[in-house]
Amino acid sequence: MANSIEIKVPDIGGSGDIPVIEVLVKAGDTVRKNQGIVTLESDKATMEVPSPDDGVIKELKVKLGDTASEGTVVAILETAGASAATDKAAKPEAAAPKAAPSGKSEPSATVPGVALAPPFMESTPTPAGHPLPGGEGKAAPKAAAASGRKADIECQVVVLGSGPGGYTAAFRAADLGQHTVLIERYPSLGGVCLNVGCIPSKALLHAGRVIGEAAHAEDIGISFGKPKIDLDKLRASKDKVVKQLTGGLASMAKQRKVTTLQGTGKFISANEIEVEGTDGTKLVRFDKAIIAAGSQAVKLPGFPWDDKRMMDSTDALDLADIPKKLLVVGGGIIGLEMACVYDALGSEVTVVELLDQLMPGADPDLVRPLQQRLSKRYAGIHLKVKVAKIETGKKGLTATFEGDKAPEPQTYDRVLVAVGRSANGGKINAEAAGVNVTDRGFIPVDKQMRTNVPHIFAIGDLVGQPMLAHKATHEGKVAAEVAAGQKSEFVARVIPSVAYTDPEIAWVGLTETEAKKAGIAYGVGKFPHAASGRAIGIGRTEGFTKLLFDEASHRVIGAGIVAPNAGDLIAEVGLAIEMGCEAADIGLTIHPHPTLSESVGMAAEVYEGTITDLYIPKKK
Repeated sequence: MANSIEIKVPDIGGSGDIPVIEVLVKAGDTVRKNQGIVTLESDKATMEVPSPDDGVIKELKVKLGDTASEGTVVAILETAGASAATDKAAKPEAAAPKAAPSGKSEPSATVPGVALAPPFMESTPTPAGHPLPGGEGKAAPKAAAASGRKADIECQVVVLGSGPGGYTAAFRAADLGQHTVLIERYPSLGGVCLNVGCIPSKALLHAGRVIGEAAHAEDIGISFGKPKIDLDKLRASKDKVVKQLTGGLASMAKQRKVTTLQGTGKFISANEIEVEGTDGTKLVRFDKAIIAAGSQAVKLPGFPWDDKRMMDSTDALDLADIPKKLLVVGGGIIGLEMACVYDALGSEVTVVELLDQLMPGADPDLVRPLQQRLSKRYAGIHLKVKVAKIETGKKGLTATFEGDKAPEPQTYDRVLVAVGRSANGGKINAEAAGVNVTDRGFIPVDKQMRTNVPHIFAIGDLVGQPMLAHKATHEGKVAAEVAAGQKSEFVARVIPSVAYTDPEIAWVGLTETEAKKAGIAYGVGKFPHAASGRAIGIGRTEGFTKLLFDEASHRVIGAGIVAPNAGDLIAEVGLAIEMGCEAADIGLTIHPHPTLSESVGMAAEVYEGTITDLYIPKKK
């Protein structure tokens, strides 16, 4: 007897109105249990809604570009008969559990409520036996037979990709006595992060900050006049920073006797990688491999990408010119960072975000000071608005918008699309090595960073959210140590996130949104920077420091900071969470005065009720 089941969006950690970026099936398709039906994606977080049972899709309830929240019906499934999954359609038992970063460890019982990654991380790899959504039910691919050819290079460990995770893995493996080969597609080591990501963007953000501080100086009686931008010199300065760091990596690789190969590497068997470079193709035969191939910017379909005025984040860093009018599609971290750069350089910036707040994933109160500051500078910030189409013309790129309070069509000199990144697991021919890869390009790993093939490891962006360089470096060390025969595993409790906007926003551990969703009893200590002598002295009083504490133990379980250099300040709280510090431990630690760092101690004092730099009436 046929049975109809509503396929619903499961618990997504308090996030709502998440965009549907892919519809993976159509009406009439036969699907298997746990097969992905649609893909949802917010800033730096992705999940697939799985089918709760085998059956046939009778009707799709959502389409590309729609938004969904917990409980939203995405499709109607007709099964062959009654199923235990019927009553669990809203929260499929087989869906990946809320997991630690890369799903490699459970939250520590000594820090109640601290999730190791935001709950909206169902696409994160989980320990062996719990595959990623999009990979469930898949039999491991059969590895191709060895080529039988003579290898150009033989080694104990090969690392594919030299970003922060990759070069860390290679250097650690070499330090442990392994003959190591490091493969990189860019001419310089460092991967996306050093060449076209974290490092060049922060160099440009520094330039923007200098411009902003010079403008602020007028308020205190110092005038420098309107800045003159020498774009060639600015670009050269950015490139110099990149060259210094990538050159340093090359030097350290040489010191460690790591063999480097420039080219695109792909597996051809379980122990062979073929590297196609400018000087031909080379065959590398290895004992163990560490995949660190990273991710790439998502390019929305339907946009005129053949027009050079369309940019992704890599293009934006080239600084081809300073557009008079710039549209930024995506109000997440990457989009807002580049918006800050171009705004400082003189562009009239408009930001469009599909969700109801900038920087999805952060607590709304953290984002508010930034949004208030940007609203005074930007031509427009439009939330819950979608770019329906972009048309090319001689005068520019004309964007048409949809959604609540959508603006009229506007023409822009350039359009930057920054809506997230997609994993590169599907681009390295991993199936030839027998390695499991999900439909979204992620590679499931266990706590030791092993894939389903015991001698092949994976780290970084392609093992799941969060896609952050500082996560990848720690994973790289674990993979290298295990490959060298040591006992090691990824055990981080928390991973900090930072937006290098102006002001910066940083958070670590549990957010208030997550705590409320999980029903965790927590308390807040919040210190406004309007009461900070240092913040007043530099004219930046819009921010605050917020700490979250478990009410039962008084241990710190999360934090958020909005301020210049918030990314530097958040590290203290990350360490405090790792160590299980209580509010008194932080409050009684003497912080230097006057600094923004003392706001961390003062936030703990607010929670404890011992603060003297604020007057907080006692509760009756």
